[in-house]
Amino acid sequence: MWTGERASEPTSTAPPTTLQFLASGEVELKGRMPWSSNATFLVEVLGSGEAGPGSADACTPMLAIYKPGQGERPLWDFPRGLYRREVAAWELSELLGWGLVPETVQRDGPLGEGSVQRFVAADFEEHYFTLYDDPEVHDALRAICAFDLLANNTDRKSGHCLAGEDGRIWAIDHGLCFHPDPKIRTVIWEFGGQPVPDDLLRDVDRALDALPGPLAPFLDTEEVDGMRRRAEWLLRRRCFPEPDPSGRSYPWPLV
Repeated sequence: MWTGERASEPTSTAPPTTLQFLASGEVELKGRMPWSSNATFLVEVLGSGEAGPGSADACTPMLAIYKPGQGERPLWDFPRGLYRREVAAWELSELLGWGLVPETVQRDGPLGEGSVQRFVAADFEEHYFTLYDDPEVHDALRAICAFDLLANNTDRKSGHCLAGEDGRIWAIDHGLCFHPDPKIRTVIWEFGGQPVPDDLLRDVDRALDALPGPLAPFLDTEEVDGMRRRAEWLLRRRCFPEPDPSGRSYPWPLV
């Protein structure tokens, strides 16, 4: 069973009003998210209530996750502006037509410019290691696995896979993605050596032709070229890779 949505052409699966609301609504801080290495806040996005029906301001208040750039810890291997990679991950998910990443925008907020991503109501007792026990969601997990290979995710923890109350599997937390050098670190290795489903490969091939496309504002040329190389590698190999025996292929902590 596929629990995401796949588009036949590279178009957004997100309702335009959701993106517009995230981008233009008033952002009110609710609290800081626990266990985050960088400043990450739960916020409520509010409309002015002055617009007519069907406009972004007429939307019901929405919970979201706000990651301001000024709250990022400096890293030796990633430049500042990790929040831009959060937006790039959403754009890549939409370009592929997989609908894995909640709607995400770049905007100003109470603590400066950052990313704002729709909060996913989920069963937070579930995560990749528990979800994998259900074969019904393996197609969605394979899509996340392929997505992480393309994005070069260096931090796919088990808790970054959410079982949404809407019945879909969502992927979150993509600040440490898109490095041009191979740095994959993920908990999703159970599919190693297995063929990548043909429908995913077709989507990758289509997205490859569209690069950099909507990712251009968020990634530099070297990062886009790295993603292009990874896509071409996946299309040639047509199988999911297996982890490095040294153990460096796993993030820490795992959950």
